[in-house]
Amino acid sequence: MRAACLQLRVEPCQPEDNLNRALLMAKEALDREAEILVFPELFLTGFCYETSAQHSIQDKPPDQTLDPFRALAKDNDCLIIGSIQSGRLNQGFCLYSDGLELRPKIHSFGPEKEHFDGGNFVSPVATKWGMVGLQVCYDLRFPEVARSLALQGADFLVTVAQFPTARKLQWHTLCQARAIENQLPHLACNWAGAGNSMIINARGEVLAEAGSEETMIFGDVDLIERDIVRREIPCFADRRPEIY
Repeated sequence: MRAACLQLRVEPCQPEDNLNRALLMAKEALDREAEILVFPELFLTGFCYETSAQHSIQDKPPDQTLDPFRALAKDNDCLIIGSIQSGRLNQGFCLYSDGLELRPKIHSFGPEKEHFDGGNFVSPVATKWGMVGLQVCYDLRFPEVARSLALQGADFLVTVAQFPTARKLQWHTLCQARAIENQLPHLACNWAGAGNSMIINARGEVLAEAGSEETMIFGDVDLIERDIVRREIPCFADRRPEIY
């Protein structure tokens, strides 16, 4: 399956500008035959803490916020992934022709806690492209989230993020680690400016990596290779959870 990480420049509190550029990038990725499109965390609004903008965001339901992408999903039979604000939740989403599934960010970071509540469940999203193990930004630092998704049958991991430039090395290492320890492909989409979005295979090899500019990268999600990797090193069969 051909996937694209759309490393968008996210302007806080500028939803119209972000939306217009996101739609242009999505159409280009579809023209280049991507069927899984991944955007960064809060790609439409950024972390917008302006009072007037906050009320506007919180009053709009997730379905309405993502309306401009519904036609793309239906007309192109594609899967669109990202996160949006819905009330006091940072909701990861999977949008496809048949519907919309939401998965909350579990761990709020620093000042986010004043504006967001952490989610209270972890589960993969069932789609025609496979079971999507979706996590949002700071969740990447908690290996329990990705492992829970893997144990529940996730076929590949997706991380949508706004990791900062100062923690570029940590981002790179954590993204590869989550792929290696769970033996799953990993689509890790960061925002432009910090960048370094990556597409990683189940061996932990980086298939494509972005710089810091607004751009997109492409790569294949190979579930056959994932099965080969798991047969070569049967980590899940060798687990001993009874003593952990």
